[in-house]
Amino acid sequence: MSERLASGDTAPDFTLTTATGDSVSLKDLRGQKVIIYFYPKASTPGCTTQACDFRDSMASLQGAGYHVLGVSPDPVAALEKFTADQQLTFPLLSDEDHSVAEAYGAWGEKKNYGRVVEGLIRSTIVVDENGVVEHALYNVKATGHVQRLKDKLGV
Repeated sequence: MSERLASGDTAPDFTLTTATGDSVSLKDLRGQKVIIYFYPKASTPGCTTQACDFRDSMASLQGAGYHVLGVSPDPVAALEKFTADQQLTFPLLSDEDHSVAEAYGAWGEKKNYGRVVEGLIRSTIVVDENGVVEHALYNVKATGHVQRLKDKLGV
């Protein structure tokens, strides 16, 4: 299992491709607060619920200065469809080789329907303006997660 991040750690830099084919680099977002959420698979029930919760909370999150990035091991084409189908208003990033998920401690063993498998662990990392981890939340539940996160952030 990848080593998990903790508050006070420096967030690993990355550059990933978005659903629109553009690139996003964490270093380019210095000076902004960033919520990076890792989800297992686009267009599945839990991931759709979580993505739509972020979409529906975007005004309050952006109003508090947060930039939201969703990261999954899906290919760009799947992210493009998911973004269009759900009218998502924030970037989804493709991490097909799961190197970013590993660097953030969001890839490893997990239980799936009672079986232990290796895969993406639903996680959210909040990074401050200086690139330092403010909150590292692992094994989060899709339903209600965004509201719990907003409560934690005072948004």
